[in-house]
Amino acid sequence: MIQVFTNVKVDWLSKRRVFIGISVLIMLAGLGSAIVRQLSPGGTEAFNLGVDFKGGTVVTTRFNQPTTAEAIRQALAGNGVSDAVIQPVTDKPNTFLIKLPLAGSGSEQSQAEVEQGREQVRAALNSFGPEKSPNTSENWAYEILGTDAVGAIAGAQLRNKAIAATLAALVGILIYIAFRFEWTYGAAAVIAVFHDVLVTLGFFSIFQWEISLTVIAALLTLVGFSVNDTIVVFDRIRENRRLHRRESLYKITNDSINQTLSRTAITNGLVFLSVLAMVLFGGEVLRGFSLALTVGVIFGTYSSIAVASPIMVWWEQRVEASERAALVAAGKPALKRPANSVPATTGTKRDVVSAAVKKRSRGAV
Repeated sequence: MIQVFTNVKVDWLSKRRVFIGISVLIMLAGLGSAIVRQLSPGGTEAFNLGVDFKGGTVVTTRFNQPTTAEAIRQALAGNGVSDAVIQPVTDKPNTFLIKLPLAGSGSEQSQAEVEQGREQVRAALNSFGPEKSPNTSENWAYEILGTDAVGAIAGAQLRNKAIAATLAALVGILIYIAFRFEWTYGAAAVIAVFHDVLVTLGFFSIFQWEISLTVIAALLTLVGFSVNDTIVVFDRIRENRRLHRRESLYKITNDSINQTLSRTAITNGLVFLSVLAMVLFGGEVLRGFSLALTVGVIFGTYSSIAVASPIMVWWEQRVEASERAALVAAGKPALKRPANSVPATTGTKRDVVSAAVKKRSRGAV
């Protein structure tokens, strides 16, 4: 494997309080932005929800000649519609869905607002040429195939399903890692993934980037990406604990992070360059998706080192200290040792503690 960094000796865990503090500050900033925006009279909502969640008008259009979503967006912007979502229909050539946000302040879309949205789209698309009608059999530029209203109730259902899908993914990750490693590893990984999702949502609230279904897809992608990097570090920790039984968990964790640093830099660096290219050249269609992935990749890499590993070490120390206290309370001999050390498998004085830790941990020691 290509090694970008060699002989790295960084003590990552000594900076854990700084790392956790940075994460807490960013999450509090996002939470504060959401609360202030929600409670401010006449202000914006906590999150800039798109048509998929908030409701609005969807106009289905077909063009006589090939065109692009960017050209349609420019035509709409020239007619005063600046926040429309343009989505091509993949199985129908030259067909697009033009989504306009809810026109009124209420939660339901009235028929008059639907007609108003249709007329706005028609006026904008007239810049391409005449609309198809019975009198224009060939020299037409576009036609409106249909107009539908997306209610706020349907948007709320989509939002609830998106939240349920994200939580189900996190529960699945927790079960897998707890089975593959042990439950303390799984809990640390899920906390790190929660951290990544909350930080990303915080950025969307602070900068009021629009949240659509593609952003939800990006968050689910982020969940898988973040936990994959965390598992690589955890797997190296487990391997080193088997090879270096007498070394402390603190040192083993630092060594494992340093040993996987080259892999992390190469893999995550290439992913970051890919999503950065989408941010710069993907246009408005991919803007929300690419922004979510960009923030997620940065903080997903950060959390594998600065969040998941310190939490795992802290939790392991607390669990092992609790087990030793329970053995002492039961009147069984237990050797006093540093909380961050790994129990040896030899020596009569350590047999009791070692057996208890082995029973709890399937793969750590």
